[in-house]
Parts: sequence; C-alpha cells; structure tokens
Amino acid sequence: MSTECDGCPACAPLRARLAEKELDILNLTESLTRHDILTGVLNRRALTELVAEELQRSSRTGQPFCFAMIGIDHMKDVNQQFGHDIGDAVLQGITRSATELLRTLDRFGRIESDQFGVILPATWLHQGVLAMNRLTAKVAAFGWDTLTPGTTVTFSAGLTTNAPAETAEMMIQRAEKAMAEAKQEGRNRTVQIEQELPAGLFAAMDDM
Repeated sequence: MSTECDGCPACAPLRARLAEKELDILNLTESLTRHDILTGVLNRRALTELVAEELQRSSRTGQPFCFAMIGIDHMKDVNQQFGHDIGDAVLQGITRSATELLRTLDRFGRIESDQFGVILPATWLHQGVLAMNRLTAKVAAFGWDTLTPGTTVTFSAGLTTNAPAETAEMMIQRAEKAMAEAKQEGRNRTVQIEQELPAGLFAAMDDM
C-alpha cells in the first residue's frame, strides 16, 4: 500500500534515519539477549552456543579445545562483609582481569551469580592449565585492597577438554563438576577432568 509520501524527497532522509534506528534497536535487543548486564560479557546462553560451535569445529578439524568453569571463592562472605555493591564490583574486577589476560580468540562469560566460563579454542588440556594459572596470578595481583581491604579474592576452576560425540551442556557440566572438586579440595586452585573415552574405541582403532 503506497502513500503520498512514498515519493516525497523530503521524507526519504526521515525514512533512512528511521530504518537506522530500527536496526540499532534490533542490534541492542540481540546484544541484551547474549550479554550479562552487570559485567558486559557473554551470558550462559551465548557461551553454550559457542561451545556447541567449537565442538562442531573440533569434529571437523581434529583440534581440541578447553572449557573452564570459574567460581569466586567465599563470594557469600564478601557480600555479607562488604555489601552487594562491592560484590558487584568484585565480579567486574574478575571480568576485567580475565578480558585483559585472555587471547583474542578466547571467549569469557558469566554463567550465573559468581560463576564464569572460559572457552579456550585450539588448546590442549595442559595448555589450559597454564592459562588458568596465569589467570589465577592476574586475579591475585588485582588491587583488592581498594575494594575488599584485608581480603584477597580468589577463584576455583574446573577445566576440561572436549570428547567425541558430546553436547555443549555435557562439557559444561563436566567443568562444573571439576570446579566443585576444586572448592572441596581447599579452593584457589584448578582441577582438571577428562572425559573417559569409550572402552571399545582403542580396540576398534587397533583393528583398522
């Protein structure tokens, strides 16, 4: 259906500006559905999608990758002692430390509450451990005295690498299990878990 303004030269710039605004709104809406509001990093939904993409890429190329789940130690105590505003600042401080340290191809996001996820493409498990060690040192060097005087914030991490024929959620849950073990073992450490391969896999390979 046409109107008298369809061919009006004066209306063309207005229609172009309206189209630009609609695109901006669409992009903003998409960003909000994929990013955490407090920290600005990816949310669980976006991280899960990216893990699924890495699984597909690894299946094609044969390159492994790692996923790490990070949980801030004693976050409940931090909130109780210093307040939730400081707690939010701690989450932002962890985010800043991670984004400054990690590679351009790595992906970092907030899973929930005080838990974060890290995707390390083209990374073997021992390389993932080194990356987590560097992040541990980076977080320890953050100026916590300005936020939590007398308290150094640390994190526990669970690290895993991809296995054949698994889903993104399976990999994330395995990393979460490893993170829970790290907390049980005393916190401020990284625990690694590899998925056990099917018992008949190597026998089948020997028969080839």
